[in-house]
Amino acid sequence: MGDARPSIGGLWVPIVTPMTATGDVDEDALARLAQRLLVDGVDGLVALGTTGEPATLTAPERRRVVEICADACGEHGRGLLVGAGTNSTAGTIDEIERLTDGIAADGALVVVPYYTRPSAGAVVEHFALVADASPVPLVMYNIPYRTGRGLDAAALIEAGVHPNIVGLKQSVGALDTDTLEVLAAPRRSFDVLAGDDAFVAPTILMGGSGAIAAAAHLCTSRFAAMVNAANAGDVAAAGRLAGSLLPVVLAGFAEPSPAVWKGALARRGEIGAGELRRPMTVASREAVDRLLRAADAVGAVGAV
Repeated sequence: MGDARPSIGGLWVPIVTPMTATGDVDEDALARLAQRLLVDGVDGLVALGTTGEPATLTAPERRRVVEICADACGEHGRGLLVGAGTNSTAGTIDEIERLTDGIAADGALVVVPYYTRPSAGAVVEHFALVADASPVPLVMYNIPYRTGRGLDAAALIEAGVHPNIVGLKQSVGALDTDTLEVLAAPRRSFDVLAGDDAFVAPTILMGGSGAIAAAAHLCTSRFAAMVNAANAGDVAAAGRLAGSLLPVVLAGFAEPSPAVWKGALARRGEIGAGELRRPMTVASREAVDRLLRAADAVGAVGAV
């Protein structure tokens, strides 16, 4: 990696946004959860990632979520990424400025523009324009099954040449050949973070730097140990931990995320309720039961 760019490796959790039973943002629960995740060994938090439901929050609520996460990360000396991507170039620039003004953020997580379905070349230009204007470094977020537009290896490598683009969250539902090409690129200057929780260990072992993993809300220390083992090249330990955690990953994504994660956290008493903003709905009891059984099988929340 280029020495001039900050590293964003390790384990990052795209923290959920707890809601009260009446649907308001539960600021106290968010602060407690942020503290617990950081104590359990995550390298940073992603405020307003997909798991944080930013699309259904108001602008003041999004800003408040960032402030709470920034306070916790600052206290522990850990990283903070802020989800700020929209389907408009100008809107994305404005959102980054609003959310990071006066905040010690390590970067902004910027999704490939959704719904509008621009060409790959237009997306590369979009990232360049946003990176030119952004007061913080950018992490590209490639998740075609949500946005309707994916980028191949050539486009990702081209976009990542920009000096203010430091990372990529790759969420394509597989460790596919495009991902492998990016990981093997000889002059790649940005970190690659696994965005699909089932592929964290193999992505790192093939040249990635870490992960943004919603599943690490549970069994957090085990996920951190897996990422650390993979980054250290300890294939046996990374594989053993990945195998033990796979049932947690599969159970947590059995229904639309973040419903099952929030349901499990509520059942554990870490947040007050498993509520989500509509049109998202709460997880079924059966799905939460399955996730908690899977987590119990690898140890209590946060235990290694």
